[in-house]
Formats: sequence, structure tokens, C-alpha cells
Amino acid sequence: MSAEAIRPVTDRDSAQWWERVRAGELAVQRCDSCGTLRFPARAYCHRCRTAEWSWRPVEPAGRVESWIVSHQPFLPGVREPYVVVMVRLAEAPECVMYGNWRGAEPPWAGQRVEAVLTAVDDGLTLVDWGPAG
Repeated sequence: MSAEAIRPVTDRDSAQWWERVRAGELAVQRCDSCGTLRFPARAYCHRCRTAEWSWRPVEPAGRVESWIVSHQPFLPGVREPYVVVMVRLAEAPECVMYGNWRGAEPPWAGQRVEAVLTAVDDGLTLVDWGPAG
């Protein structure tokens, strides 16, 4: 993917997450009040509605929950078809992350995967996923 094709838009809640990914760390928010782990980043806990939280590094591993195969040329420079997976995190099973599939074979439900941090340029690193091991 070219750096000009599409870039995530960071906001108040996600900017620190993108910085951590760029530094090579996968993290989720942890509510300081009730301990709930959450992703994507947001200002308030969905369980107890408090606004106090901290970042918690998590293992860059999980299992494929679902995936799509796109045959649409949505982005310039991206060859289709391409696969996007939804991954349930091993250390935070309530959290799911999406990313491009980096496996040679198609994914399957329940497949163990690990994060593949893909540096697009100096300012952007994406979280993609590939088969574990």
C-alpha cells in the first residue's frame, strides 16, 4: 500500500495507541476503576462509565474471529483481492482488532495468529496479522 493511498485519522483517544504501535508495542486500554480491557480506545469505560484508564501492553497474538475477501478496488495501489481479518486478542478476549492478512494461505476461523507490524513510513505503522509460529 502506498503511504498516500489512505491514512488512519488519529483523534484524542487513539493518538497514543498509534504512537505505541509505531514504537513496536500492541496495547489496549485498561479501566483504572473496574479493570475492563477495551479496544478501540475511547474516553469512557463501557462497563462503569468512568474516565480513568491506562494503557496495558498485550501479547501481539490472538485467533481469527472472522474475515472478508475484498474484490473491490477501493484504494489506489492495493491489489485485489485482499483479505481483512478480525482478530480476538489472546490476552484481552473482549477486544477485537482488524488488519490486513499476511498469510500465504487463506485464514480460517479459530486460527492462531500474531501481529505483523508493517511500517508504511516514518510516521505510520499498521497492525496486520499472519499465522502464528
